[in-house]
Amino acid sequence: MRIDGACHCGRISYEADVDPEKVGVCHCTDCQTLSGSAFTAFVPVPKDAFRLRGQPKIYVKTAESGNRRAQAFCPDCGTRLYASAEKDPQVFNLRIGTVRQRAALAPKSQVWCRSALPWVKDLADIQQHPKQSM
Repeated sequence: MRIDGACHCGRISYEADVDPEKVGVCHCTDCQTLSGSAFTAFVPVPKDAFRLRGQPKIYVKTAESGNRRAQAFCPDCGTRLYASAEKDPQVFNLRIGTVRQRAALAPKSQVWCRSALPWVKDLADIQQHPKQSM
């Protein structure tokens, strides 16, 4: 599937070819902290199927496994764009929220479920509003 996306301010944009069957959700505590939310939704993209325009800022974190992961974000608006290996990345895990076609990319798997916040499974039962009403 051909996708495109950008950060919130538009300084950094991309195009990619992705497999919609590989969309996932990560519940690790690093993703919770880095996203400021309960999880991160992502789709992996091979290096040769990813075209980036603009220069993101990179923050490198060390995962529980000891692997160093580059976290790319816009230096202006702060939007998280992708994560990859620190050196010579072959795969980029794009953040679904930055994909223009995000509604067509439903997650197919979840990882780090041992860290999932207990309430994420029950969101359908919480009062819903079409827009912010508070």
